[in-house]
Formats: sequence, structure tokens, C-alpha cells
Amino acid sequence: MKINFFILYDILCRKGRAYDGGIYISYIEKVVATIVGSLLLGIAINFFLVPYHLLDGGLIGLGLIIHYYFQLPAGLSIILLSAPLYAYVWFFERSWLFRSLNGLLVSSLCIDLCSNIIIHWKLPIALSAILGGLLIGLGIGLMLRYETSTGGTDMLAHIISKKSGWNVGLIILFLDSCVLVSGINIVGATIFCYSVLTIIAGAFMTSITVRRYW
Repeated sequence: MKINFFILYDILCRKGRAYDGGIYISYIEKVVATIVGSLLLGIAINFFLVPYHLLDGGLIGLGLIIHYYFQLPAGLSIILLSAPLYAYVWFFERSWLFRSLNGLLVSSLCIDLCSNIIIHWKLPIALSAILGGLLIGLGIGLMLRYETSTGGTDMLAHIISKKSGWNVGLIILFLDSCVLVSGINIVGATIFCYSVLTIIAGAFMTSITVRRYW
């Protein structure tokens, strides 16, 4: 049976659109956003953060801590850390499972694949921290903009907020701070301070990307 490409395109890009604040998002756009966002995460982490043992917040930060301490692949560590959380949402918050599972798997794969690329240059640590944070923020913001994500602390914060009524933004800030502080003994005080720059740059870029300022 022959498949008409234009009919398939219509199904995916027109009938398969989700409504989001006055903008319709197609399945193809979600897939592209997931792939591009995941590649940005892989590049940011392996080219800018890992060379200096810089940290980030959330499960990415925990994955990096495990990578620095045990030499396990960061992407695999993120998947393993996410497993209990996804087991919970499978039973109680299944809408979040379908929204973020693809993002988690693709981004973790890209992070580990990019770790095999050998780079022959190294930026100053301050510039590396800022650029790494901006690329992470761009990648995460792009996925959030097209209604997908990597799950992690965003999903955990949503669950805690739903159960407690606390502000989700403050919960994310608290969780990210806990992750960052937990890694200070591994990376040291100097790298810790530069990692704060990474988180600030990432939060800034995520915000302006999700709000469609460009």
C-alpha cells in the first residue's frame, strides 16, 4: 500500500497539533525540539562543564557528581536517578510520564554520545561556565517551549507543589541548591562558585526561551 507523503504530513503537522497559549504545536515540532534541545545539552555538558568539573542543578547536576566521583557516564547516571521518580509518575502522574520520558532518554543518549567527541581547545573557566549554562538553558527552554522536557527536578517540583501547595519555582530553586551544595566537597569551593554562574546563566536563558522573546 502506497503512503501519500502529503496526507502523512497533514496528519502529523495539522491534525496532530496540541494547543498551547494560542499556538499549535505539532508532533514533528516536538520531535525536532527534543533532538535539538538534547544535542545542546550534550554539547554544553561535555564541551563546557565536564572539562572543569563544573556542576549544574537538578538531575543533570547529580548525574555530573556521580560521573566525577565514580566515572559512570553522566547520561546513564541521569536515567538511573530518574527511575524511581518515573516509577512514581507511572502510577500517579502519568501525563508527566508521556510528556518527559522521550526528553529524558534522548537527552541522556546525546550527553553520553557527545562525551566521545575529543575537543582540542579549552575556554577560560568563567566563559566556559557561562556558555555552558546558556546552552543548557537554551536546550531545556526549547523543549519546554514545545511541551516536552527532561523531567528531573521540574517534574519532582511539580509533584511536591501539587501535594503541598508550595510555589513550584521556589521548590526548583531549593532542589537545585541542594544538588549544588552536595557537590562542593567533590569539586571544591572555587568550582562551586563558577557552577553558580552556570545555573544563573541557565535559568536566564530558559526563561527567555520559554517566553518566546525571539
